Amino acid sequence: MSGLASDTTQIHAETDSMKILMASHYFASHKGGIEIVAEALYRELANRDQEVVWIAGDATPSPEPIAKSRAVPLSIFNFVEKKIGLPFPIPTPGALRTISRELANTDVLILHDCLYLSNIFAFLLAQSRGLPTIIVQHTRFTPYRSSLLNAVMRFSNAAVARPTLSSAAQVVFISETTRSFFNDVRFRKPPQTVFNGVDTNLYRTLAGGETKASLRRDYNLPEDRPVVLFVGRFVEKKGLRAMRRMVELHPDWTWAFAGWGPFDPTGWNAPNVRVFSNLHGPSMAALYRASDVLVLPSTGEGFPLVVQEALSSGLPVVCSNETLEADPAMTPFVRGANAYRNDDDRTAQEFTSAIDDVLKSEPGSTNKSAARRAFALSRYSWQHAAEQYMGIASRLAAHTSEVPR
Repeated sequence: MSGLASDTTQIHAETDSMKILMASHYFASHKGGIEIVAEALYRELANRDQEVVWIAGDATPSPEPIAKSRAVPLSIFNFVEKKIGLPFPIPTPGALRTISRELANTDVLILHDCLYLSNIFAFLLAQSRGLPTIIVQHTRFTPYRSSLLNAVMRFSNAAVARPTLSSAAQVVFISETTRSFFNDVRFRKPPQTVFNGVDTNLYRTLAGGETKASLRRDYNLPEDRPVVLFVGRFVEKKGLRAMRRMVELHPDWTWAFAGWGPFDPTGWNAPNVRVFSNLHGPSMAALYRASDVLVLPSTGEGFPLVVQEALSSGLPVVCSNETLEADPAMTPFVRGANAYRNDDDRTAQEFTSAIDDVLKSEPGSTNKSAARRAFALSRYSWQHAAEQYMGIASRLAAHTSEVPR
């Protein structure tokens, strides 16, 4: 850590500002985890006097400019997501021209995942121009129930993801699970693991006279029964099928779902379900504080940001054992359960048993809440993450400037 800090200080002295082109599939208003991470990094780098241009599909609004930095929407076709819930925007010819234009005079390209078409195009163009690329790999292979979709994803990982990662100037993984999935890739440089940060001022424990009861009144949640919270897109890999079975198993609990997508719990017609589709920022953070436990039976992910947000809010977490491997250091603070692919009943049974254990151990336990928050404060800092990315980008830019193109 001290070596990284000294390297970063020296680089800042040599390079006052870089032009960084950052690409993701959507903007944060799309409300996916990768997009939210991209926006946080965009803000952190922009506030460090860097010129960041963030390009992403125009399915939802782009953020406002910050200092020298700005967001550029790419014209896309988004019918794949609308049809089957898979986030896979297809860039138009105009979008490809925009990418080519924004790559001009760029010092470093940062890509959030490498299987999106616009990111693939940007990577290939950057390679042809001798521009260094940092790939931030959030995800790994996600198994689906469709055998055809599984075959497509396996082929894409073998034919596109692995060759791309092996060619990038630097690969950054956001979790240990993602890193281990790609441990057979021959990287140009040893990959790094940089955990995503969390806004610990926004996601916090109860304070200033707040109570769960008062917050629950704001969200029309009952005060006399446990509130189990799910946050994320309503899609297959998040475990929504198993979640539906959990709702049926425990009608005595209130299940709060914050998100949107094709597996919308509104259609379950369950009286113990509340759905919140338009929360963000303070309203989302307050829902964490109003709840008793976060549940996430997802598979095939890297490190879902909602786990870090819950910990920062002091909230107990029950997630899949697979997700728990993303950062083994959080094991004392997070309860794991098995998420069985193609066996929703068994998954629901194990998760509800784990949730029940957590609920019975939590009443009046402010010490546990404080310990979870302290862990998040020490482990998941956007300031620290941004400094790591700054150090990587600065070193690559400085090295490239010494090599004639």
